[in-house]
Amino acid sequence: MADTDLTGRTVLAIVTNYGVEQDELVVPLEHLRERGAVVTLAATTTDDVATLVGDKDPGRSVPVDVALDDVDPAGFDLLLVPGGTLNADSLRLEETTSRIVRSFTGSGRPVAAICHGPWALVEAGVLGGKTLTSYPSLRTDIRNAGAAEWRDEAVCVDDAEGWRLITSRNPGDLDAFGGAIDDALSAV
Repeated sequence: MADTDLTGRTVLAIVTNYGVEQDELVVPLEHLRERGAVVTLAATTTDDVATLVGDKDPGRSVPVDVALDDVDPAGFDLLLVPGGTLNADSLRLEETTSRIVRSFTGSGRPVAAICHGPWALVEAGVLGGKTLTSYPSLRTDIRNAGAAEWRDEAVCVDDAEGWRLITSRNPGDLDAFGGAIDDALSAV
């Protein structure tokens, strides 16, 4: 796949400050920035994000650009929601997370979530009629949230309900996930 020029595209990534799966944050950030996208990382606080590898081993620290409560989602083309069990479980409890997710979905802008990241979409109540994938343990939560279908695929892209949802299962799917994000941003 040729490198896609994403110059001028803006991406908002949302996480908590602890427990995000390292590769699910770092790989997409680097991928997008290498292609010219401006990526803003918002976390619960402006302290660095302490990532984990495999939900248990310490990973890289990643600097934060803005606190979740201070971000204006209106200025971004795509929302990125990385996983990591601890991160995703805490992130979905942040009221601001649901506000940000609904801002994107309500305006028809794409959302990309990987692994446990779709928990934020469950909490925001935006999955009605959507087909998606995730880490397998979220399957029942996703179905109970009104999703049309859960699939066991490397990447799932769904344009139903007036907005694009891009989902993947785990770090092993990052190449497919990144390609689908590139396609969505190229269409903006």
